[in-house]
Amino acid sequence: MIAAPPYYPLRKEADVLFGLFGINMGPCASGLAVARVARLAEAAGFESVWTGEHVVLPDPQVPPSPVAPQTPMLDPAVALAVAATATKRLRLGTGIIILPQRNPAVLAKELASVDVVSDGRLIFGLGIGYLKAEFDALGAPFSDKGARALEYLEAMLALWTMEHPSYAGRFVSFAGIDAQPRPVQRPHPPIVIGGRSPQAFGRALTHANGWYGFALDLDETAACIAGLRAARAAHSRPSALGELHISVTPRGALTLDVVRRFADLGVTRLIPAWMSIPSEAALVERLNRFGDEVIAKL
Repeated sequence: MIAAPPYYPLRKEADVLFGLFGINMGPCASGLAVARVARLAEAAGFESVWTGEHVVLPDPQVPPSPVAPQTPMLDPAVALAVAATATKRLRLGTGIIILPQRNPAVLAKELASVDVVSDGRLIFGLGIGYLKAEFDALGAPFSDKGARALEYLEAMLALWTMEHPSYAGRFVSFAGIDAQPRPVQRPHPPIVIGGRSPQAFGRALTHANGWYGFALDLDETAACIAGLRAARAAHSRPSALGELHISVTPRGALTLDVVRRFADLGVTRLIPAWMSIPSEAALVERLNRFGDEVIAKL
């Protein structure tokens, strides 16, 4: 496996970093809104913004589809490129891209381009997906999606890091090519893998700098961290990956006390999801209030 870089470090003055989920959807589903909200998040003390992804959604909505099919959702690379040009320090995370649905060579080009236009601020978050109707509509196989995701990831790392990229696998093979630009970050952007299954925990331990859990309360987060510890006992973690960092989108109100309880569990980044807020103005008010009431007090 190709070695990954050290994970982006924590701020020295804080026990936990803060991201904002949903920079490409809901009240942020326009270029002007992405730029304005990203600038305000940076000013309020957020370390990162994160996109979600569903290329298509079942219509009518049926479980386990997470949102209505009419929910506006910009492509992650497009939204993050806009956020990059509007900010200076904000990290830009895909939280997550459904990797088995994507062409890895095309995605490698798109994300390397985001890293270039942001001067090295991309975090590549990925998952394997769970909506079969979405896979079917895209012509992507639903079976073997875990193995396919890992192979696609390794192929992307080959494109990002090898002088003469080549890869030979079950699902993707190439040689005698090059792909420019390469990411600014060397050897490549940090990798984050999401999911709550034992298999997802294993993938994060063996292939990623960080793990991402979505819509978790404190008890669920504790259970997932226990699952990651169990996976650590069952899997060998490459030393080049360093410490596994934990990012969580919390479920429920995120008060100063709750933030500290998440930090005590070992969470290194909290990424609240406020995409259900009905307007950009209301989201801006929430951002500013959270910056004053929580981030500034840590």
